[in-house]
Amino acid sequence: MKTNYIRENLQKKFEFQNYGHALEILNEAFASEWNDIQDALENLSISIEDLKAAGGNETAIPKKFDDVLYPLEWREIRITGDLLVKMYPRRSNQRGRFSNDPFDEKLIEGYIDGHNIDFIKNKVAFDLEWNSKDQTFDRDLLAMRTYFDCGLVEVGIIVTRAEDLNDIFKAVKDNDGKPLMSKYGASTTWMGKLEYRLKSRRNGGCPILAIGIKKSCVEGYENE
Repeated sequence: MKTNYIRENLQKKFEFQNYGHALEILNEAFASEWNDIQDALENLSISIEDLKAAGGNETAIPKKFDDVLYPLEWREIRITGDLLVKMYPRRSNQRGRFSNDPFDEKLIEGYIDGHNIDFIKNKVAFDLEWNSKDQTFDRDLLAMRTYFDCGLVEVGIIVTRAEDLNDIFKAVKDNDGKPLMSKYGASTTWMGKLEYRLKSRRNGGCPILAIGIKKSCVEGYENE
């Protein structure tokens, strides 16, 4: 990974995993969009109260990205699509040559059904998964590979929790006196659950940059 593609201050606050040369594509082909994302990462500041809040992806943390990216014309997009299959007969006595007119057609409705991505701008897709069930990554990666196969995006970015946030979750108690770790379990969305899915290429051909939020993004906690 070419770390000169990532602002130096961000390299200390986030973990980066590069799949399919996503980082190179972002830097060379989508520099403006990549700057937008780096701006959003630089502005990310999480409080202990944010960590304690219930609601997973509906907490204030995803809104912190909304506040930066929506004014820059990043938009949540949902696509659906039907597949029209046409069958062409071979011309008589001409092996390998086919008629210009189909003899039959079949419409498969809902072939692409309701895939949505948090933010898209100029063929860059961006999703944030803070604290959902880890199966949510399967949905996200399927959506990104579908958009990629349809020519709607060229690269995807997924932001989630890095493992070292567990230091905070083990040390800090929630409003009921329980360690936050009981809320941020191993079966929720974090880098470990995303990484093995990317290594098994569940993203298909879509290049993905995976970004993990580290404990240095949290205010009011003494980092060792």
